[in-house]
Amino acid sequence: MKYTTQMDAAKKGIITPEMQRVAEKENIHIELLRERVAKGTVAIPANKNHKSLDAEGIGEGLRTKINVNLGISKDCCNVEKEFEKVKLAIEMKAEAIMDLSCYGKTEEFRKKLVDYSPAMIGTVPMYDAVGFYDKELKDLTADDLFRVVEKHAEDGVDFMTIHAGMNLETADVFKRNPRLGGIVSRGGSILYAWMELNKQENPFFEQYDRLLDICEKYDVTLSLGDACRPGAIEDSTDHSQIKELMTLGELTKRAWEKNVQVMIEGPGHMAINEIEANMMLEKKLCHGAPFYVLGPIVTDVAPGYDHITSAIGGAIAASKGADFLCYVTPAEHLRLPDIDDMKEGIIASKIAAHAGDIGKGIKGAREWDYKMSKARKNLDWEEMFNLCIDEEKARRYRESSMPEDEKTCTMCGKMCAVRNMNKVMEGKNINILREDD
Repeated sequence: MKYTTQMDAAKKGIITPEMQRVAEKENIHIELLRERVAKGTVAIPANKNHKSLDAEGIGEGLRTKINVNLGISKDCCNVEKEFEKVKLAIEMKAEAIMDLSCYGKTEEFRKKLVDYSPAMIGTVPMYDAVGFYDKELKDLTADDLFRVVEKHAEDGVDFMTIHAGMNLETADVFKRNPRLGGIVSRGGSILYAWMELNKQENPFFEQYDRLLDICEKYDVTLSLGDACRPGAIEDSTDHSQIKELMTLGELTKRAWEKNVQVMIEGPGHMAINEIEANMMLEKKLCHGAPFYVLGPIVTDVAPGYDHITSAIGGAIAASKGADFLCYVTPAEHLRLPDIDDMKEGIIASKIAAHAGDIGKGIKGAREWDYKMSKARKNLDWEEMFNLCIDEEKARRYRESSMPEDEKTCTMCGKMCAVRNMNKVMEGKNINILREDD
């Protein structure tokens, strides 16, 4: 190989097959894409060992991508059911899948996932560490943690969430500025607890170059995790969140110096009026690195409907610069999602991503809506169904309540504005009470 990572290739002026594929999908000039990968404003997560990958780009000027979380836990450890979710995520064209398995020996599921999936695969190695070694958290060593990271990289994972910004300084800021919700990031809380139990610095911060060496070796994109993301709107944009974000910006530049691609993870729960400012802060403090947001969830009071609260926040975030949305399902805060929850979450995230793309002027985004509007104007139901984000649901609703006039729907019937305007504009008579002539 003449290059180590996608970023290294881009800096050397080399067009990789992955860049070529992304340029085709995005209808973007290949040289412009290469420049953005070299600069770090676009990441192409593509582990050298992920042979089934159909590469995607995340970042400046590209479509907003969505990620689906799944994986086994101690309470729900049916591997077959989780793999059904994998198949559905791929059928529904999610661009990324994060395996958040946190129970038992996860290697078999992870390897099967990487072998099967054309979508990008992400993990959080910290989740796996306790089960991997069958050790309690306090007994894990720094070497243990790095060995898990390398194992995930070797298995073909394209991006990893590592909470390297949760260092002793960030922890002190957190302690001095109490929060309503505390630390709600699972990986962040585990790492914070390890630091407290062992009275040591975060190994991923202290030995950051060691982490970068692993990422460079396998071309793993580093998803710098937000341990201090807010879990309540009361806590958003606070001292802890911003302190960690500043640290992530410094770590981003160090990663780019070693040709390691970076994404920045973001909030979290956040009041709707704070979203735009947070997108600007991330892009400014982290030098334009792609931004991966978890929602944001715009109100805390809607368990069972958090696919909606997150879609509201996600659409605004994407329109203001977020590049990658993590889906949220109706089961958020309540249980492990089932396959129906998962479908609802994917659809909500796809809507948010597309709405955001319209808002930030992504090339071709409005064309889809133009085609749908034209089909509606023409009362062309088949074309409308073909253009739907969820064709199956749209057809099912239509077929469950058929109107007298098949061109209309049962909301308006022959008083349908589109039907009647079409007739008037064509110089035809309108019969509402009787059959048409």
